[in-house]
Amino acid sequence: MLIFQLAVILIASKIAGDISVRLGQPSVLGKLLIGIVLGPTVLGLVTDTEIIKEISQIGVILLMFIAGLETDIDEFKRTAKASTNVGVAGIIAPLALGYGAGIVMGLSSIEAIFLGLLLSATSVSISVQTLKELGKLKSREGATIMGAAVIDDILVILALAFLMSFAGGDVNLGMVVLKKVAFFAVIILLSWKVVPWVLKKFAPLQVTESVISAGLIICFLFAYFAEYTGVAAIIGSYIAGVAISLTNYRHEIASKVETISYSIFVPVFFTSIGVTAQFSGILQNLWLIVILSILAIISKLVGGAIGAKLSGFPWRNSMAIGAAMVSRGEVALIIAAIGLENNLLSEDMFAVLIVVVLITTIVTPPMMKWLFSDKPQDAESLA
Repeated sequence: MLIFQLAVILIASKIAGDISVRLGQPSVLGKLLIGIVLGPTVLGLVTDTEIIKEISQIGVILLMFIAGLETDIDEFKRTAKASTNVGVAGIIAPLALGYGAGIVMGLSSIEAIFLGLLLSATSVSISVQTLKELGKLKSREGATIMGAAVIDDILVILALAFLMSFAGGDVNLGMVVLKKVAFFAVIILLSWKVVPWVLKKFAPLQVTESVISAGLIICFLFAYFAEYTGVAAIIGSYIAGVAISLTNYRHEIASKVETISYSIFVPVFFTSIGVTAQFSGILQNLWLIVILSILAIISKLVGGAIGAKLSGFPWRNSMAIGAAMVSRGEVALIIAAIGLENNLLSEDMFAVLIVVVLITTIVTPPMMKWLFSDKPQDAESLA
């Protein structure tokens, strides 16, 4: 059954991606939408099994690893201030609006703050693919978006741990902070000293593809260490990519990782987002979904745009940066699951927010396409 599902996903995602590009949209939009068609909601050809989830997880890790490999570290340093502004402003706006919406809905203060934090989360894995297709991943805007995503992830996780300590969750705030500090201290040291050494040792080995294997080992270990310390795995894989980008093995690893990733793992990741969509019972909460979706989109769009504008970007570029931060993706899904487990979300609200997350993910690529459309594209689409 798994082999058949993989074949269906690969065929459908490539055709849907091509159609999307022909219609003037990023290919990732077609891949997201075809997932809904293939999933239980429509055709039922693909189900959200554990193996599909694991392959999808590898896909998003590799996608962010590629983004790290293609990061211009000098541009990244130059956009540090802009990334901070975008990351912070992109949290304040949805947190405030989400809290206000929660209070109006009759939630307790802690539940309302949790809703605001959930809406503050950002996952740029979808935006990374769109930036690649638009040829903007290595631009100043791309560097700002990637930096803001890292800052956003750290701040939201720390704020969530702080909230859970008040909500009676089994969370030691001091330990959470210590783990984050330890992660970045260790990961910077490893990136600086160990990564180049590992690659040099693997390069002369008398086995096939030793360098690419070394790159993938570093990627997966960094992702595991990030997840173990409470930081998203995608942050670990992204940093691994950045570390390797500073070595002489950057181009060799990048080209071969792209071949591996886009042939199977990344298409499964994009398609699986649509497959996981559950639309049963949403009609009863349709207006709530519409209101929260509008709130989620506008708050990130405006918050990110204001942060970018304060950093000196023109308004059009600022809005493009804000649009790239709109997708909540897997980060918000993880936070929602935590809320359900700790009774900070009802089952009905959990189902509503899953649909809201899906909507923010689907609208991000066309928004970015439109806002970046006045700039020349300098990279081919990866359909």
